[in-house]
Amino acid sequence: MQKHADFAEFTLIEPSADVSTARHGWRAKCLQRLIRLDLPVPPTVALPCDSVRAIAAGQMPDTAKLMGLFGAAPLVSIRPSPENPAWGGPGTVLNVGMNAERHAVLTLSHGAEAADALYLRFVQAFALHVARLDPDMFSAPPGYGALEAALAAYEAETDEPFPQDPARQLAEVLRSMARAWEGTTARLLRAAKGAPAEAALGLVVQGMVQAIGPGLSGSGTIQFVDGVTGAPQITGRFRGQEQAARAEDGASEETLYLVADPRGPALEDVAPGLFAELLRHGRACRERLREEMQIEFVIENGAVKVIDAVRVQRSSRAAVRIAVAMANDGIISREDALLRVEPRALSDLLHFQVDPRVPRDKVGRGIAASPGAATGKIVFTAAAAQASAARDEPCILVRRETAPEDIRGMHASVAVLTERGGMTSHAAVIARGLGLPAIVGASDLRLNGRERTLTGPDGRVFREGDTLTVDGTTGEVLAGSPAMLEPALDDGFRTLLRWADNVRDIGIRANADTPDDARTARMFEAEGIGLCRTEHMFFDEDRLTVMREMIFADTGEDRRVALERLLPMQRADFIALFDIMAGLPVCIRLFDPPLHEFLPHDREGMRELAEALDRPLSEVTRRVEALTEFNPMLGMRGVRLGITVPEIYDMQTRAIFEATVEASRRGAAVVPEIMIPLVSAKREVEIVKTRTDAVAAAVRNETGADFDYRLGVMVETPRAALRAGEIAQHSAFLSFGTNDLTQMTYGLSRDDAGRFMGSYVAQGVYREDPFHMLDEDGVGELLLIGAKRGRETRPDLTVSICGEHGGNPESISFCRAAGFDYVSCSPYRVPVARLAAAHFALLDRAKPQNTAGNRR
Repeated sequence: MQKHADFAEFTLIEPSADVSTARHGWRAKCLQRLIRLDLPVPPTVALPCDSVRAIAAGQMPDTAKLMGLFGAAPLVSIRPSPENPAWGGPGTVLNVGMNAERHAVLTLSHGAEAADALYLRFVQAFALHVARLDPDMFSAPPGYGALEAALAAYEAETDEPFPQDPARQLAEVLRSMARAWEGTTARLLRAAKGAPAEAALGLVVQGMVQAIGPGLSGSGTIQFVDGVTGAPQITGRFRGQEQAARAEDGASEETLYLVADPRGPALEDVAPGLFAELLRHGRACRERLREEMQIEFVIENGAVKVIDAVRVQRSSRAAVRIAVAMANDGIISREDALLRVEPRALSDLLHFQVDPRVPRDKVGRGIAASPGAATGKIVFTAAAAQASAARDEPCILVRRETAPEDIRGMHASVAVLTERGGMTSHAAVIARGLGLPAIVGASDLRLNGRERTLTGPDGRVFREGDTLTVDGTTGEVLAGSPAMLEPALDDGFRTLLRWADNVRDIGIRANADTPDDARTARMFEAEGIGLCRTEHMFFDEDRLTVMREMIFADTGEDRRVALERLLPMQRADFIALFDIMAGLPVCIRLFDPPLHEFLPHDREGMRELAEALDRPLSEVTRRVEALTEFNPMLGMRGVRLGITVPEIYDMQTRAIFEATVEASRRGAAVVPEIMIPLVSAKREVEIVKTRTDAVAAAVRNETGADFDYRLGVMVETPRAALRAGEIAQHSAFLSFGTNDLTQMTYGLSRDDAGRFMGSYVAQGVYREDPFHMLDEDGVGELLLIGAKRGRETRPDLTVSICGEHGGNPESISFCRAAGFDYVSCSPYRVPVARLAAAHFALLDRAKPQNTAGNRR
């Protein structure tokens, strides 16, 4: 081989050749593997990335020598070979070397029509991709006079005849492809696909196999699994030569199915020997390359040649099924199967998804806040959603932004769409907990609440009752009812997660607010409840009125009377949770939101409340205004409410302890975990603990039953993290609520940040949306400080996170490294968390030294 600078210009790909993905790209390395499997691959030469860079700079290899490697008067193809196939590359150019002399030979051997078609396609490709001529001048289909017209047009536009020297043709194609890779547009496209700025291109030159001849000839692709479901299934295509002779059995070769099909003849029937050979090649790839491959092949005069093979493109559900099947067949290990499935991909299996094979009529887009897809008639109020559900009509709740009073409407809907909000807005958090598809921050859609219309960016107007589809996986709002794929919670899914549980080393709990949430958490095999938000239990119709009576009570005694009516309802909720979790830990957060969230804000709602409470409208209006806070997120909520209105926490802790006694009598002993929200000072914990101990003592005396409980703190304020050492004196556990902690650390509203977050991330102010991806540098440092100081005071302290970051794989990695005991996330994110935790455990094992001090 000639030398170019200090590297080889090109390498003939042979079993022993020095070919690597880093130097020559993925396609070159894949073709070498196929050659090592003794598959019938045509002669192939790899140009390393260094050579391609030199070509782009104008330093050409010896193309005459390169062409000589393929014999006399060859035709070759040139294909891109970047390091990663996802990075794309310039298009393939076929039949390089075609000229008048070669055309004449092919005319004699295959007929004028076939020779003209081959030459014409090469002239067109060369004119468009190399000479960069007007596409309109070179778009004529093969036919009488088309070749002559294309050659004449080329000469007229370039002032020279079409090049006839194969070496020059090859040089021009290589230069064009190398420079196209370096172009601005190509760089931007690669960057969007995650390619580094210095990503390099290799090129592959391969001898052409012509899919023409008197015998069975044609080209096609074949794969052996369905790319959507992952089920074993032969799919692909085979297209015979355009002017095919009749096969010996009389079947036309022009179009053949691969396997027997009632719609027409199949390759399996026409050429069973060739079909069997393709099956052998597929098995060889699966067993020795340890992957399901799509094989590109050409048949020339009854002989098969393998041109290329690529990893089968697959959906998330197919990825799981393929990985588990290959592990069960002993082709890969269980650990390898786990690592082959991206944790976030499991979300696609838990919900309905829009079938990727159907067209999508996009209306608008927003933030993909909760995965899955659902179709329904749009409604604009919670009441309308409940009415729709009562009629058994699926509906999508559309709101500017949701509030706690919308929860009943969300329960009645199949999906949620909001104009405002971010990843941790009310709508996003609740939708993920309910497993509802949700899009938030859809700012390109204009909502008119008065007219009850939704206007898309293209001017289309949708009214209440019109049908839309929310794709919470992609963030797209679609018109109509596209075909859906059902959830895939099959044996493969469960098997993969069982393998994950065998290797992960951090606990996974679920955030569950209702018995239904708890049942979902158990279905996904969460190891307990890490956060039960009790306030969500008060929004049912029968409880909301009693809650409002308590809010309007004038004395502590009146409040206690109202709360006594809520006590049996809360107790029943907790008994149900304890029964469902069957001895697994349940962490119950005491009441957190400000009281005004339980009151109506419009005139009609206040009039109905005045009627229900038998109070003057003016009094109701004054009380609502008095309770409204300028900044409710930082106002009288959480522990502040529990200290100033202690009757609420007294009722809740009594309900918890009475439920503990009842559930323990019926099953395994229950040790409830009680979490105090929004703490910022040790004294707050002391006050709540004193009252909680008193309630526990009273229940023990009344029931004659003994029980234990654990009291802990939800760390949501920076001060609580910094003072964790003294707070831990009275706490059995610290659970970091990263939603509010992020909000307070940044001074950002998690409901409003979506308006500018995209711009901030685009300009590099933040690397990622901190409400979506845990900010390890800032918020993460507070977590590390809090955990360290807390454990210095109390070595047996349990440390966890229960914010929405708990289901984020990167956050799980951080928590493992920090020695956290568990993460807690929405029930539908539990499978993602289980697999992600397994990934990080396996990756740690693969490191030379594992110094992580993980806990379980």
